[in-house]
Amino acid sequence: MKGTNSPEKELDPSGSDSLSSRGALFPTSLSRYAFTRHSIAIAPIRSLRLRIRTAGCVVLIMLLSIGAITASAQKEQRSATTKENRSEIIISAAASLADSMHVLRSNFIALHPGIQVTYNFGSSGALQQQIEHGAPVDVFFPAGIKQMAALQDKSLMDDATVRHIVKNNVVILVSKGVPHIGSFEELAGKSIASIGVGDPGSVPAGQYAVQVFRNLGIYDELESKLILAKDVREVLTWVKTGNVHVGIVYATDAQGIKNGELSVDAPEGSHDPIIYPIGVVKDSEHPEEARLFVEYLLSPQAAAVFRTFGFFPLN
Repeated sequence: MKGTNSPEKELDPSGSDSLSSRGALFPTSLSRYAFTRHSIAIAPIRSLRLRIRTAGCVVLIMLLSIGAITASAQKEQRSATTKENRSEIIISAAASLADSMHVLRSNFIALHPGIQVTYNFGSSGALQQQIEHGAPVDVFFPAGIKQMAALQDKSLMDDATVRHIVKNNVVILVSKGVPHIGSFEELAGKSIASIGVGDPGSVPAGQYAVQVFRNLGIYDELESKLILAKDVREVLTWVKTGNVHVGIVYATDAQGIKNGELSVDAPEGSHDPIIYPIGVVKDSEHPEEARLFVEYLLSPQAAAVFRTFGFFPLN
């Protein structure tokens, strides 16, 4: 006896319950079954090929990445090696030398590409004090014999390398709009209310200016008019901007100034000779390279550059 919820199964009229008859009754299910079996056979092959291709791409990307990293590392290593092979020398030079020294550096590096030249410009007295306090300097190039001699007295210079290289002169530079000055004595006149000079305590140009004033007997009349600057470059700026009526600077500093008028040189013998010595500092970290630089500045090629900027070479 069958359950009420299970209808009685209808048989094929022929009485057959064969697979073929089932196929006739359920063609869609059998076709789907056949397709599924075919897919099961092919899927592992496709999956394997996909994995092989993916692995190949990963390997290729890794190889390219390794190559790029290696090339970058080699480039950095070459750059570091090149930097390590370049010796840096530090030149402490008087501010009045700045223009000529920039040209000389380019010429020197063209001859010695393995040497890097770094400048430290300032007043000669301040540069002297820096060396006395242990500043890392290779070459000292002041605007006065006094500063060089002070370091030699303290055994801070390689005396065998010290040379007198160029000389200069002091001049009056008049600010635009100020009446022409024909002599140093005219600075005592009422038309001149302010005179820019380097601080005599540390600036050789200021020391030479005071020598001229004293030797001409006009210092007392000019003292109240003096405006002290940290170096001659500051005096030049004051003249250009009209902050002072006149400035006492080096002849080389006055070259090319358009806002001022170069009026007159200091009388001959009115001040000590303005000699620029040069030498290698005894504690130089690169003494050989420093000597090469000093030797170059003593060459005829360097002398021609100094002349261009108004200096008088002594070699």
